[in-house]
Amino acid sequence: MNFTLTEEEAAIQQLAREFADKELAPVSAKIDRDHRVPRDILAKMADLGFMGMLAPEEVGGAGLNNFCMALVQMEINRACASTGVAMSVHNSLAQSPLLKFATEEQKRRYLPKLTKAEWIGAYSLSEPECGTDSAALITRAVRDGKHYVVNGTKNFVTNGGIADLFIVFVRTNPDVALKHKGISALIVERSTKGFTVGKDEKKMGIRGSSTVSLFFEDARVPAENLLGVENDGFKIAMNTLDGGRIGIACQAVGIAQASLDASLKYAKERRQFDRPIADFQAIQWKLADLATEIDAAKLLVLRAARLRDQGVPHTREASMAKLFASEMANRHATQAVQIHGGNGYIRDFPVERYFRDARITTIYEGTSEAQRMVIARQMLR
Repeated sequence: MNFTLTEEEAAIQQLAREFADKELAPVSAKIDRDHRVPRDILAKMADLGFMGMLAPEEVGGAGLNNFCMALVQMEINRACASTGVAMSVHNSLAQSPLLKFATEEQKRRYLPKLTKAEWIGAYSLSEPECGTDSAALITRAVRDGKHYVVNGTKNFVTNGGIADLFIVFVRTNPDVALKHKGISALIVERSTKGFTVGKDEKKMGIRGSSTVSLFFEDARVPAENLLGVENDGFKIAMNTLDGGRIGIACQAVGIAQASLDASLKYAKERRQFDRPIADFQAIQWKLADLATEIDAAKLLVLRAARLRDQGVPHTREASMAKLFASEMANRHATQAVQIHGGNGYIRDFPVERYFRDARITTIYEGTSEAQRMVIARQMLR
């Protein structure tokens, strides 16, 4: 498959690279320390079209595709993984299901606010008792006239602390034999009575990204906020996760690229035994492996993005990209710390942050173990 960029794709990539280098990289350490992505950063990204990449221009979006979004996400994550995941969730997990499954009225009501980053979007599937086994969710929604009454708890909701709109998956039919057949998706606004957003979790990495639990106590969500068809929400969740996994693969590539860039610079500058450590074969081999595997991961990511744009099945390819890129990022963030020696363990050097940020990529949007299950099942069908 040919991944030579068109003139438009190259321009979009360059725009993202310049923003990442000039606007994002200088504040990335502060974002990590403050545990917050500044809203003005997201607003600047919206001005560039990065907060509504897939949405059409008539609702304020950039009208681009998943391939272009992948190019942008890899650049943003190279500078700041916390900002990268905020952007990814907002585009892939919040807006994508609206674009594909929402009514025209729902699109008109919500997409203009999201594409301009006036509202931030979030996605909520996981619960305290179900993560990988997402079909086992127990948060309940019962129809009561013109509303659904929702009770339950959600957790690990990325963007939750700053979000204004949540795509929430609930159980609407508890009696069905096949658990995944009784799940629906609701669009929940932050102002919904009976709906509470919990405190931000204190995380190892991507500390600038908000991660919270959600609490529903007889929350009344308008029935018109049903996304798609009742009891058909699991299909929406899985289709959306294919795009989300491409986004996390982009994040992993970005972190790995940042690790390589820092390691190359350090290896040329750091001297031992009267010469740069870049002269030593042990260091050269680490750098060679990192560069090679980053290119391989990029190809997997771009293949999955291209297939998603073509509207063809891409579950296996998205999982392959996420699995390989995330495992690769963890290996090489570790090697970047090793190349830096004792300095790599100090926060004054960015590889310490890359090491922490990389760890989550093998866990969220489906663990590496879950990706292997998905890939094997697709092969064995």
